[in-house]
Amino acid sequence: MNGHPLVWLDNGATTQKPRQVIEALAGFYGSANSNIHRGAHTMAREATEAFEAGRAAVARFLGAASPDDIVFVRGTTEGINLVAQSWGRANLGPGDDILVPVLEHHSNIVPWQMVAKETRARVVPVPLRPDGRIDLDAYADLLSMRTQLVALSHASNVLGTVPPVREMTALAHRYGAKVLVDGAQAVAHFPVDVQDLDADFYVFSGHKLFAPTGIGALYAKPDVLREMAPWQGGGNMIESVDFTGTTYAPVPHLLEAGTGHISGVVGLLAALNWLTSFDRDAVTAYETALMAHAQQALATVPGLELLGSAPERIGVLTFTLAGHDPAGIAEWLDRDGIAVRAGHHCAQPALAHYGLASAARASLALYNTPEEVDKLVASLQQLQQAG
Repeated sequence: MNGHPLVWLDNGATTQKPRQVIEALAGFYGSANSNIHRGAHTMAREATEAFEAGRAAVARFLGAASPDDIVFVRGTTEGINLVAQSWGRANLGPGDDILVPVLEHHSNIVPWQMVAKETRARVVPVPLRPDGRIDLDAYADLLSMRTQLVALSHASNVLGTVPPVREMTALAHRYGAKVLVDGAQAVAHFPVDVQDLDADFYVFSGHKLFAPTGIGALYAKPDVLREMAPWQGGGNMIESVDFTGTTYAPVPHLLEAGTGHISGVVGLLAALNWLTSFDRDAVTAYETALMAHAQQALATVPGLELLGSAPERIGVLTFTLAGHDPAGIAEWLDRDGIAVRAGHHCAQPALAHYGLASAARASLALYNTPEEVDKLVASLQQLQQAG
């Protein structure tokens, strides 16, 4: 990239794809392309089997009790909007509270604002502590019998903070509230067990998990899922259609109108097989050590300030550099083949907590190395020397 070996440190935005995923996509389109569920021919059966194998793999990956608890969506954003428009419309009303930490990505704020406006509910922000952790005392104080939903991330895309989701969920359940967990930034970095978390909803995007774009999954508890009305109508989600009335298919197909992203599921299955072939605890330990190395190395750059210092966090390094705007930092690094993100990271309230409108972000994945981190640090030091 620009005459240098690529150093990909933009994993929080999207991950690069393993060869196995690329080959799975090519293999599907080259020899197995077909629509699913409705065909009687061999390729239709095989494509359907691959699609449903992907659903079963997601269920295993998340620790769900059954593949029927998994709904395929385009990604985390669509999954959250699906819950907001299906569950939210039916269960929220005037005076109800939706608790959303200031930490959240816009995708876990805006859909709740939209449904709250429609239902006359309230979106209530949960403040942060100076180190980037959720203020758990404030959270406990904000919970009440008015709270119908808590929407929180399993890991922050801008601070890397990993909240105590299990404990926060248990507290919310005492008030009868449901909990939606945004797992977009979490699933690639550490094992997830939705039953242990006791989450009512859990969503993630494939493209942040080494899979293709345009595919993701929503998990919901079976009793909650069965109560959800369809958000979209069309093919695949029906049993029979007549002008006198339509009967719907059972979940999860009820919530999957139209032709799904079949090749995306094939790629997601390949990505999950690739990732789970590693010792997940060893991957987490490696990334934790890489994060520690990065924190120490970046501390040697004059004028660099890292945002957030929560003790539980993933490898997200959002920073400012004295005398340089974030876009300029990213452009400089790009000349050296180093890809980072700059801007508000779709988390403007979290940045505003630090009095900022934008920042630069380097985000790590299991394929990054200490040598790549050292290249980042050396380039930033050169930028400071250049003035």
